[in-house]
Amino acid sequence: MSAHSHEIEEGLAFLPKFDAAGLVTCVATDVATGDVLMVAHMNDEALRKTIATGEAWYFSRSRNALWRKGETSGQTQRVVEIRTDCDQDAVWLRVEQIGAACHTGRRSCFYRKVEVEGEGAKLVFVDADRLFDPNAVYRK
Repeated sequence: MSAHSHEIEEGLAFLPKFDAAGLVTCVATDVATGDVLMVAHMNDEALRKTIATGEAWYFSRSRNALWRKGETSGQTQRVVEIRTDCDQDAVWLRVEQIGAACHTGRRSCFYRKVEVEGEGAKLVFVDADRLFDPNAVYRK
């Protein structure tokens, strides 16, 4: 183990490792239940704003833009704890979710499970009730 990897894996300095696009993967879970709410990405600015404000900020790859969770929908995330993995290339936010985490209006983005069907797989809805109407909120 090199001195650098030892510092990353065992040291106390927060040294997030961003990918070639300048992003780090972020998993957000509900602090009360442990449920996975969403997976998103953060650039350096989103991570800094999250740390500074205690609110979840992300970077949208599709819009190529920084965004604060809930700025359009009102479905915010108050950050209770931030963790990083062993090599600091992923971030875990433990959050207090206000309303729905998913842009589809559902509590979590993980509202379908994969079931084996023959030699393939299919999706089945689970925990899929909508907490808000995305068409009304986002005016698509």
